[in-house]
Amino acid sequence: MEPTVVHNPEKHRYEIFLGDEKVGHADYSKMLGEIHFVHTEVDPAHQGKNLAAILTRESLAAVRAEGKDKVVPVCSYVVRYMEKHPETHDLLAINIEDAVAACRIPRPDKFAAKHGLELKKPE
Repeated sequence: MEPTVVHNPEKHRYEIFLGDEKVGHADYSKMLGEIHFVHTEVDPAHQGKNLAAILTRESLAAVRAEGKDKVVPVCSYVVRYMEKHPETHDLLAINIEDAVAACRIPRPDKFAAKHGLELKKPE
């Protein structure tokens, strides 16, 4: 079964379906001339099927086809996807290095432990 990506402007997101089942989505917010991708998720039962990459690829293709907005990737998945796909860089409102530097790290405690870092506590 081939996945299908559909724009759902009422919910401010792109959704990915396998048949009639919604298996993931990419949320966004819009600002004047910009679309900020803020969250991407795929149902855990369907992870490992490349669906997040397909969802991101097709969402960016739709933004390109509309030709109205530049992309600000906030979601760490979208940042990493765009970093690995230089053919998407012309869509960026900011350069990819700034997007990487500014992206949210999910679960900073887990990230810090994995990379041997210590989180600073607010003073």
